[in-house]
Amino acid sequence: MVQGDPLEINWPAFRGGYANLGSMVGIGGGTANTTSLLRVMNERAVFAEIFRLGKVSRPELAQATGLSKPTISVALADLERARLVRPVGLRTGNAGRAALLYEIRPQAGWVLAVDIGRAYVRLALADLVGEIVARRDEPSRADSYDDALAQLTEITAELTAEAGLGGPTEITLAVFGTPGIHDKDTGALRLAPNLPGWEQPGAVERLAEVTGSPYVLENDVDLAAVGEGAYGLGQGVSHFAFVSIGTGIGMGVVIDGKLYRGSQGAAGEISYLPVGEGDPIVNPGRGMFESVASADGVVAGAERLGLTASSAKEVFDAARAGNPAALKVVAAEVDHIAHALAGVTAVLDPELVVLGGGIGASAADLLIGPVADRLETLVALRPPRIEPSSLGADSVLLGALAVGLNTARDLVFERTVTLG
Repeated sequence: MVQGDPLEINWPAFRGGYANLGSMVGIGGGTANTTSLLRVMNERAVFAEIFRLGKVSRPELAQATGLSKPTISVALADLERARLVRPVGLRTGNAGRAALLYEIRPQAGWVLAVDIGRAYVRLALADLVGEIVARRDEPSRADSYDDALAQLTEITAELTAEAGLGGPTEITLAVFGTPGIHDKDTGALRLAPNLPGWEQPGAVERLAEVTGSPYVLENDVDLAAVGEGAYGLGQGVSHFAFVSIGTGIGMGVVIDGKLYRGSQGAAGEISYLPVGEGDPIVNPGRGMFESVASADGVVAGAERLGLTASSAKEVFDAARAGNPAALKVVAAEVDHIAHALAGVTAVLDPELVVLGGGIGASAADLLIGPVADRLETLVALRPPRIEPSSLGADSVLLGALAVGLNTARDLVFERTVTLG
């Protein structure tokens, strides 16, 4: 799984539920505190290994953690009392006594993953072991900020009811994926022209209204990169980029197995690369590359060649049918993407580029081969492998889920296990 930097968690209506473990322990607290600290450390180690290994026995936990079998037994008993783990049967088939197996109790925590796009919103509610128990995909009410927020709130209430929860406040952590960059000074969302209204001060903070529980906001393309690293083509790849081309354009960067955000969280904003002949002044809020290579840019390019189309999909379908104007649009799109990736390759030298987004996924048959061929002529060394996303439209949602599960497990532990 791709690991990112520590997340900044927002705590709406926080009333002391999730304590900071370090503040509970204190320094120089004597033997009692030292014993309690060791107990919590042991329980955390056991808890983490059960997550990693799945169904596991006491002897296996002892081997994985280096702790003694009696210490493992005490830790398991404490975790079971805290309703974080549960016995799940016996492992049979080997010589000797059958071993009792333990697993994480799925209902110990809940993660809400949210993908907020211009055309669709996608929400999934998962338990603490990552099983999605309820999901919705709906056309987005993105034309109005208030309507979009109301839509997210309504869907979240429906999902929690479907899962049998008492309400959205029972969600351990919500992870929201959006275009653009969160301006922490103003609470606004910058560089997200496809989400009108989100640029207003305090817009991000109002996401607290959706669940009333802790939440994280991440760039959607960064989450897509995390999703590919956790569940898709990026598994086991230390250096790769996820490039999304659709209504907007963006890139998530993974270096040495970690998500790279940059000093302002704006790493990967390749929509502003000086590629093509677009004019950002004529296209407010859009960079040059996005102006010519996004869905709107494809449609505009077709219109300049006398081909009327209501969507980029129509242009690509016409190209598949052999329409000369559409084929010229595709050739231009290939050239734009290849030049952008040449810049990316020169700076980052990725092993893999995963192409996603509405255009990246739906037109992969028209783009990837020609882009790879063109890239060969633009870079000095061997170009990266280019592949269409294996996760399709779910890449952002699965990335949000991966981020949420990693963080929620710590939150659940710290909320539940105390230094009594």
